[in-house]
Amino acid sequence: MKIYLIRHGETDWNLEQRLQGATDIPLNENGLELARETARGLKDVSFDLIYTSPLKRARQTAEVIRGEREIPLLEEPRIREIGFGIYEGYCCSPKNFTIPDPAFMNFFVDPGNYVPPQGAESIEQLCQRTTEFLHEVADNPDNADKTILFSSHGAAVKGLLSSLTITDMKNFWNGGVHKNCGVTILDVTDGKITIERENVIYYDEARSHNYWEETE
Repeated sequence: MKIYLIRHGETDWNLEQRLQGATDIPLNENGLELARETARGLKDVSFDLIYTSPLKRARQTAEVIRGEREIPLLEEPRIREIGFGIYEGYCCSPKNFTIPDPAFMNFFVDPGNYVPPQGAESIEQLCQRTTEFLHEVADNPDNADKTILFSSHGAAVKGLLSSLTITDMKNFWNGGVHKNCGVTILDVTDGKITIERENVIYYDEARSHNYWEETE
């Protein structure tokens, strides 16, 4: 089995360095073009099934990757983005930081000590639900010979990889957040999941505007 993980394309809130979380923001034109270029890079991959986060930025990315191919596309809430509760929409740029609690920056710089705000989800909860889904798919014998795509989000992809890459929550961002439309390929053989390639992009890197790198 092969499992491909992709972070969604760019949105206006990415450019504005605002916390998106569960807020349903669509791709902008650059984000759509990044998805199109990624689709061209993956055109020879014969996906049997696509799972997407219910949020439109992930679903749009999945639909562009699928194109005209008759591939089942299923929404899966366990791979949606982490929720930021009352702080969604606030700017987290060091140059224009509008989040009322400065300690929120622990989400980026010290995840082991991150305390979620009101109505938000913890990193531990994110890792639990995403990992549960990953292993559910990987352990299903009906998927043994399939190639499956998950269309998800920056933190959610790190959650999906957490059981493979970290042993302590302080290392949640190990390797950094993936770029918009960054693709990671997992191999599943005899029940063991391994990372073949991580955060591969199929477009000119100059087109990536990733505020996460500026806040880490």
